[in-house]
Formats: sequence, C-alpha cells, structure tokens
Amino acid sequence: VEVVSRGAGAHIARMEVRSVQEITGAELCKAACCNLGESFETNASVDVHYSDAVTGAKQIQLLGLSGIYTQLMVDNIPGLYGLAQPYGLSYIPGTWMNAIQISKGCASVVDGYSSLTGQINTNTMPPDGEQRMALNGLINSMLGYEGNFVGRLRLTEKISTNLMLHAANSKHKHDNNGDGFLDMPMNTRFNARNKWKFHINKYTMLMFTVNGVYEERQGGQLSYYETPQPVDAYGINIKTKRLEALLKGGHEFNDVFNVAFKSSASYHNQVSFFGRNTYNATEKTAYFNSVFQGAFDDFSYHSFSTGLSFYYDDYVEDLFVNTVEGAEASTLGGVLLNDTTLTMTEIVPGAYFEYTFNKENYTIIIAGLRADYPNNYGIFVTPRFHLRYTLNDDNVFRASVGKGYRTTHLLSEHTSLLASSKQLVILDDLKMEEAWNYGLNYTRYLTLNDREMTINLSAYRSHFVNQVIVDMDHDYRYVYFYNLDGRSFSNVLQAEMNYELFRGLDMVLAFRYQDVKATEMSGELLRLPMVNRYKGLLNLSYGTRLDKWRFDYTLQVNGDQRLPVPSYAVDNEIYDFQDEAPAYCIMNAQVTKNFRYWSIYLGAENLTNYKQDNPIVSPSDPFSEYFDSSRVWGPITGIKVYLGFRFILD
Repeated sequence: VEVVSRGAGAHIARMEVRSVQEITGAELCKAACCNLGESFETNASVDVHYSDAVTGAKQIQLLGLSGIYTQLMVDNIPGLYGLAQPYGLSYIPGTWMNAIQISKGCASVVDGYSSLTGQINTNTMPPDGEQRMALNGLINSMLGYEGNFVGRLRLTEKISTNLMLHAANSKHKHDNNGDGFLDMPMNTRFNARNKWKFHINKYTMLMFTVNGVYEERQGGQLSYYETPQPVDAYGINIKTKRLEALLKGGHEFNDVFNVAFKSSASYHNQVSFFGRNTYNATEKTAYFNSVFQGAFDDFSYHSFSTGLSFYYDDYVEDLFVNTVEGAEASTLGGVLLNDTTLTMTEIVPGAYFEYTFNKENYTIIIAGLRADYPNNYGIFVTPRFHLRYTLNDDNVFRASVGKGYRTTHLLSEHTSLLASSKQLVILDDLKMEEAWNYGLNYTRYLTLNDREMTINLSAYRSHFVNQVIVDMDHDYRYVYFYNLDGRSFSNVLQAEMNYELFRGLDMVLAFRYQDVKATEMSGELLRLPMVNRYKGLLNLSYGTRLDKWRFDYTLQVNGDQRLPVPSYAVDNEIYDFQDEAPAYCIMNAQVTKNFRYWSIYLGAENLTNYKQDNPIVSPSDPFSEYFDSSRVWGPITGIKVYLGFRFILD
C-alpha cells in the first residue's frame, strides 16, 4: 500500500524558532523561474525590482528596505554580496535550486552581524540527492533562450558528486516603447557548479564546491549598434568573471557534542562602461566560520553554540566619469566621485556564543551575542534574541529582537546610478550602518473540510541608529551620500492565508502594508523613494488527478510609490518631475503538461501588458545633464510569453 499526500509548494516551517518560509521545488515550477531573481513572483514577502532601465540589474526588497540589508546565502554560506550584489540574482538558475528559505527579522549570530532585515538561503541540488539528472530548456517572446543541466554521480558509497551547467543568450534588440533605447540588455551568460560530498566515516562529512560565472551585458541606444556607429551614440557593456570555492564539514562526537565549519573564497572582476563613464572593479573575499555545539544537561533542555569567524574583503574600484558640458560644482561641497580609484581592505575577526532553551519544543528561547573587530571601525557587539512559544498544536507565537551592522560600498551597491548624468558626492566620513530590528509573528492552523488552512500574521520594525542616506531629492544633477541625522525606520505589517479550496486547488492570499521613512538633509522625514506603500497577492494553483495537468495564476497589486523630486529643479519639459508612481497590477499565468519523466510548460508574464511610460528621462540626449535611467518603478518590457520543457530522472 502506497500512501501519497500533496504538500503546499511554500509553507511556514512549523518547527523553526524564527519565522522561516520555505519555497520548495514544486513552488519554483509555478513559473518559468529562470533564476533566483525570478523565483519570488508567487511570494508576498519579497519584492524584486529593476534598478534601472538599461542594465537589467535587479534588486530585492525585504521588510521595505533594499536587498543590501538582507543576508543572501548559498548552501548556508554567505554569498552574492559586494560586486555580485547588482547582478548576482541571475547567477543561480532555477533548475539548480532545491529549495529557498526566507527568514524575516534578525538572523542567528552564528551567521554574522550583517542581516538587518532578514536572510535568504538558496539550497542548490545535493550531490547525493534522489535526482539523478535534470534538463531544462526555455525560449521567450523576446527571442531569449537558455538551457540547464544537472547530473549526479555516486562514485562509491561514501563519495558522490554532481555537475550543474547553465547557458543563456539573448541577442535580439527590442525597443517597444520607441525611446531609442533597448528595453532589456542583450545578454550572454555561462555558469558551472561542481559539488563533491565525502562521507569519511559514520560521524564525519566534508563537502567541496567550485563555481564559475561569465556574463556579458550590452545595452544602450539602438543607434550604438549601427554601422557606422554615430559619434554621439550611448552604449553600455558590462563583462563579469567570477570564480568561487566553498568547503564545509562536520564531525559528530556523540549525541550531544559536534563541531562544524564552513568557508569560502571568491574572485570577482567587472569591466564596464556606461556611455562615457567607465567602471572597473575587482573584489577578493575569504570567509571562515567554525561552530561547536553541545548541551549543558542530558535532556538537552539547555544547549549552546559557540565559535570563531573570520572575514576578509579586498576592493579595488576604478571610476572615470565624463562630466557633462556646463556642469557646475556642488554648492554643498563634499568629495566628488570623479576619476577616482577606491581601495578598501576589510578584515573582521569575530567570536560568538548562543544559548538555547528548549522545553519539549513548546517553548524555545535562543539568546545570542557576538563580538567583531573590523580593522576599519573598531570592535562592536551584536545581541540577538528569538522566542517561539507553542500554545498548542494549532497556535504558534514568535518574537525576535536584534541588532545588525554593515559596511557601505557606494559604487558596487549603486552601479545603476552610473547609467545617468548624475554626479556622486560624499558629504560625510561615512560610518558603519547600524540598526535594530523587532519582530512579532503569529501562525494559526485551522482544519476546514478536512483540509488545513494556515493564517500567518506578522509585524516588523527596523530602526536605524545610523544609515548612509542616498539623497536624490536635493538636486537633480547630484546624488548625495551622508550619514543619517534624524530618524529612519521601516514598519511592515503582513497577513497571509494558505488553503486548499478543494482537491487539487491551492490558494495563497496575502496583503502587506509598509511605512518606510528617512530624514534627509532638509530635516524633513520623507517616505523612502521607490518603495510600494502596500502590496496584495493572489496565487491559484490547480493540479488534475495524478498531476497530469497543472494551471497556475498569480495576481500582484503593487501600491503607489514616492519618486524623487529634486528641490533644486529647472523649468524644463524634458525632465519628468512626477512625484508619485501610481498603483498597478501584474498578472502571470502558466499551463504545464506532465508526463512520466518530463513536462512542457507555456506561460506569460504581465498579461495586461502594463508598462511604465518614459522610464528613461531625456533618452534623445543621453549626454545632457537631464539624462537619468534610474527612475524605474514599474515594468519596462510589457507582456512576455515563454515556452519550455523539463526532464527529470530520479
């Protein structure tokens, strides 16, 4: 007798102390999910936005704040930061991903001090998993295509490996809005990832991974690609080479004590130009973290984790900015980032201790404290606290409070600003960013018609002690960077419901409200620009008996956003001083036909063909002082249809 049950594609991890939402492989198949940046379309907690209208760079938002405040992990090791942050979401193809865990609020002190708003971990396919081979191919209406391969090989009972390959190409030039610029950059990308797992003995395990990425993005005006090329044509080219290696292992002494470590090293090189601006950068990183776990008693009511960590980050950035004709010097003074070579080496040794009280999984308390000593800032302490209280099997309460810190890297984190005529000015000696995060979460499980309904309510507040303000409101010609002088906070309320309406039809219904504000140099407390005031989500997924057919539909309602409006403005019709972006809806749909080992799917994104009007300011004169491609608040490309297949052999 074989008993089969179908679980939800995304769910709140019931036994986790923190509020962790797990996105499984089944959820990732609800959309084309070409890469990590496109895997949150059915998720109400994470937003993904284009950074600008020409480079195709994407960034996430969690708890109303930019993705730079979220710690991104790959196989539970920190990654996709620094130079990889603007384009890193495209470096992990959907076929490679086994599951994604989204944790809101402060993370554990074990993983460091930098997660101010949360943590997103992506698990890639394990070398000893059930999936022996997977193939995936995709083509879309913009004539972009990609292919993916994952293959596993068990060499011996103790040694296994897998190989993951990815290739993507999009060379067709599209200008559907007629502004003379490519709607999306042309792209060529190759990725390879090789994982090895060694079961040395019953108690010891090692895992080694090597990963490589090559990518080239080409964008700008259509005239840039004409022959002969016009003298005043605007082009963009970004070439990226990235190589990284990861090693982790663990040893179990007995049922109580064990030790583990995880480490990584990476090399990232970017050679790029944006019109007449040139930006070349190299980053070298190394990371090591050790964990020793044990218990104070035989019942494991009182346990602990402790260890040492080390982080090394070396930056070399060369920036050449061709100042537009007639540009004036900033009246506020400051350091102008123009023809600049920036170098920074950050060395951060650290230590931590975390105590856990667990009373039969009904009451769990985790209290952690870590100390880090960066060479550029001096020692600082990070406290964090988590509570999970289970009233009964159907009611779970969670609470968290903790502090977070991060170092700002202006150029790599705001590369999209180089695709404009704005000049970058640093007004202060920028300090380390520092913030507190508070969170409350309540999960209720109900049984209706013999099917479980999950209701999840959450409230989070992020409060900055210091923040590097990115001010685009003072003067349309400049972007000012300076330390916070006043208040800066993010308040987020969210309600979400998951329920199987009837056999085979799953529904996710969610609503989120955000109040995100910061004090700028004028002394005024303003809404943070490019942040939705609210968001609504409806996802319906229906599978026929034996899952031979699957139909998926997603509706997103994105609330209004404030747009930067410089107080120092000019009366010029070329420049768009619209102060608010309207609310809009996005609809996606997909139909999948499953066979024994393979499936084909046909889908469409942005079914209503909604597009932002004039995403680029002054596109006809990209070398003028008005040119700006960073005022992107909505879709650029309109409807996109795709056709693909999957082949999976377990």
